Amino acid sequence: MEEELDLCRTSMAFFSDQQLCYADILSAHEVRARIEVAVINFLKALTSPDPAISNLALISRKSRNSRVNQGMLTDVSSIFLSDMLSVRSLTKANAAKAFVRVWKVMELCYQILSHEKRVTQRELFYKLLCESPDYFSSQLQVNRTIQDVVALLRCSRFSLGIMASSRGVVAGRLLLQEANQEIVDCSECGSSGYAISGDLSLLDKLIMRSDARYIIVVEKHAIFQRLTEDRIFNHIPSILITAKGYPDIATRFLLHRMSRAFPQLPIFALVDWNPAGLAILCTFKHGSVGMGLEAYRYACNVRWLGVRGDDLQLIPEESLVPLKPRDLQIAKSLMSSEFLQEKHKEELAQMVESGRRAEIEALFYHGYDFLGKYITKKIVQANYI
Repeated sequence: MEEELDLCRTSMAFFSDQQLCYADILSAHEVRARIEVAVINFLKALTSPDPAISNLALISRKSRNSRVNQGMLTDVSSIFLSDMLSVRSLTKANAAKAFVRVWKVMELCYQILSHEKRVTQRELFYKLLCESPDYFSSQLQVNRTIQDVVALLRCSRFSLGIMASSRGVVAGRLLLQEANQEIVDCSECGSSGYAISGDLSLLDKLIMRSDARYIIVVEKHAIFQRLTEDRIFNHIPSILITAKGYPDIATRFLLHRMSRAFPQLPIFALVDWNPAGLAILCTFKHGSVGMGLEAYRYACNVRWLGVRGDDLQLIPEESLVPLKPRDLQIAKSLMSSEFLQEKHKEELAQMVESGRRAEIEALFYHGYDFLGKYITKKIVQANYI
């Protein structure tokens, strides 16, 4: 009884005494148990002698609650969230719908786990749109509510039965094999590459072999296709991977797995010289504040190969494009972050000061085969940060 009262007093805050908080990988049974505890606590508060609707205390996903954790025996640094709480309350007009959304998503996740199924965020959105149109009108609301549930229950989204929607592809000197399946040679998958599954449990069980010496993360799919068409991995023994823009969880997960499977391989990033390109690099490298409870599970030591400020001499003046207001917003956010290393700050300051940005494609001014030469030269000369 004393333990139950203590559980009720915590108001559904799991492990809140930890300075650094993270989301556990749990079995379906354990997740359902945490949801049941949340329901019991809510009902106890509602039926107590002094009835009240208890607030939902979530780990805050604000940047001021983030920390950067540097491993003692590794070069990898990742974002963690501290134990500051934010609240979803039914009694506050601006938070009432968010409060109800959390319960709706938890209810659906409980059903999914009970049936031993998995769904994507998109599938979850359409289910909620049909069942609760007054509360869910956009994918963004669903995505944020899933993060609320992760922050409440302290379990990963995959533990909730939610699969990542993957856009990523991989190519080059990598052999992949799923259980009881044929070996896939990623160097023979054509310019489109091998599609990365959104099933993290499948990615976690992949058998991987490689004779590569480098891993190259490419921001854009078009650049990835150009490099695979040129079979750059035959000239520079490498694995190419792209998320086709801002990195999704599955692509980050596979990159992290490769970094663990092949710890001797340096990881280089080829991104546009603009704030968005740097943000993409930093997400692969450190994770994101929005997913701070799970960031450590995907962080890798990614080095910035290009495009960088010292490459502007290779790019015609006419190819430099003015920064947009959105670029400046991203730059401001990055500058205020705790994780941005000094050399990255210098590059970002140069972008803002110049008021211009440079895209990878601008290097094609020197010919369509120049990009491979550019990458090779920078790697050989150790010209990366």
